[in-house]
Amino acid sequence: MSKCRSETSVILQGSVLGPGLFNIFVSDMESGLEFTLSKVAEDTKLCSAVDALEGSDSIQMDLDRLERWDSANCMKFNKAKCKVLHLDQGNPKHKNRLGREGIESSPEDKELGMLVVNMTQQCALTAQKNSCVLG
Repeated sequence: MSKCRSETSVILQGSVLGPGLFNIFVSDMESGLEFTLSKVAEDTKLCSAVDALEGSDSIQMDLDRLERWDSANCMKFNKAKCKVLHLDQGNPKHKNRLGREGIESSPEDKELGMLVVNMTQQCALTAQKNSCVLG
């Protein structure tokens, strides 16, 4: 026989309340950010077009704000899953960090099951598929 134990609060996984309460909890995450913050399911993405050093500094300031938010709300980003996606060939690929850790650059990302890649990689994938069809 199991022992009774009092709980202060419980939200069952898969319940209707979970996503709604989570949305309320993270609703202030984007306050004070200069760039667009996209939140889909458990993914959070900071999106911007950065073409100069000033833009890179601005996105780093937004990353610093997000780091302060997660510390203040006792909610940690999984830094191992944080990536920077550089889409343009001429992108200077500035190094960003979240907290004290650097964020790695990634050549691709999946967004709702779709693969997002830079233009050079897109051309290479298309050429490879066409070669297979012609071969």
